[in-house]
Amino acid sequence: MDKLMDWSKWTLWGLLGLIISFLISCNGGQAPTTGQELEFWTMQLQPKFTPYFTELIEEFEQKHEGVKINWVDVPWSAMESKILTAVSANTSPDVVNLNPNFASKLASRNAWLNLGETDYISSEEKETYLTNIWEAGTVNNISFGFPWYLTTQITIYNQELLKQAGIETAPTTFIELREVAAKLKEKTGKYAMFFTFAPGDSGEVLESLVQMGVNLIDGEGKAAFNSPEGLEAFRYWVDLYQQELLPPEVLTQGHRHAIDLYQSGEIALLSTGAESFPVIIKNAPSIAEVSAASPQITGETGKRNVAVMNLVIPKSTKKPKEAIEFAKFVTNTENQLKFAKEASVLPSTIKAVETYINEQENSTDKTPLSQAIAVSAKQLKDAQVLVPPQDNINQLQKIIYENLQAAMLEQKTVEQALEDAADAWNSLNN
Repeated sequence: MDKLMDWSKWTLWGLLGLIISFLISCNGGQAPTTGQELEFWTMQLQPKFTPYFTELIEEFEQKHEGVKINWVDVPWSAMESKILTAVSANTSPDVVNLNPNFASKLASRNAWLNLGETDYISSEEKETYLTNIWEAGTVNNISFGFPWYLTTQITIYNQELLKQAGIETAPTTFIELREVAAKLKEKTGKYAMFFTFAPGDSGEVLESLVQMGVNLIDGEGKAAFNSPEGLEAFRYWVDLYQQELLPPEVLTQGHRHAIDLYQSGEIALLSTGAESFPVIIKNAPSIAEVSAASPQITGETGKRNVAVMNLVIPKSTKKPKEAIEFAKFVTNTENQLKFAKEASVLPSTIKAVETYINEQENSTDKTPLSQAIAVSAKQLKDAQVLVPPQDNINQLQKIIYENLQAAMLEQKTVEQALEDAADAWNSLNN
């Protein structure tokens, strides 16, 4: 399930963007289609969720006579090239499952139907979704995505390892994490946690800067992180590494390595989503037995992250009404609740979240997985997309991570690394 919410690397937009804009304008947003078939693309949900979608599609078709859904499941790694090719060739699906980071790239190039300007969805219908999650699918006043499933990071922790070090509770702030890491290393020789600084992998360290009170970019798109808060955040990670409180492979390995280390008992804490718990139960049952969940580690801001999956409607569809009806159907409260339970993720409508939390609180099922889901769900009211969708965000992550690495390896001072990162970003966006 980790691939569901992987913070992936979407690149090479310049030339492709021009091609896409040209094709869309020339074709007037119309793609040749036949009959009443809607093509629906998802990302790597087969075969695990095939029964769920088979039933979902059959129900929709029964309620909408003459409309047929052609469901195409695309491997995560292939979605970037496949959707770019389809949009460029004006052969897009009618409904497609994307994350805001990627979808926003094409939203700014007029590739998606603007849900804020369509008559097929009312303001009342929009208000059924969590406000902060709907806004995560908006860029430059273009609402491009129906919110679908969500995850918030939690901390899964090894109770036995913490007990060996005399630690009673899992850390909930970065300050507490530093203290726990030092004590755990001294008492057990183990590391507390793994955070990746590999430039093309997870954005969790970039998000941590925001949680520590760092403003990444100003209103003009220039670097705002070269600030006292930015210096303190850079120094936090550099000190943690140089004091040998982080595994040395944080510079080269991605987030998947954190799961491997946790399952092997080499780290005591794992920052992940509740949907990872079934993987731990399957691969490392003895570790799962001594595991519990606590809230996401955050900074002084108290901000917590949420990862969002959307359903977007290409502007080229010849059946916008039917496409929107299907997207609304997939993301309505009833169907979101069903999928959330199937996939151990979170729903994004207000009513579904309330129902989900109530069910978790009143459930007699007190397994580690149910506890993790409950912790994750309760964070939703305070959660937000910490790094909003915008052009070149992956380049910003790359620049910051590479300069953090240089400081960690004592190739630069922390001050120089911060200044160089700001200069590199500003040069890129002149």
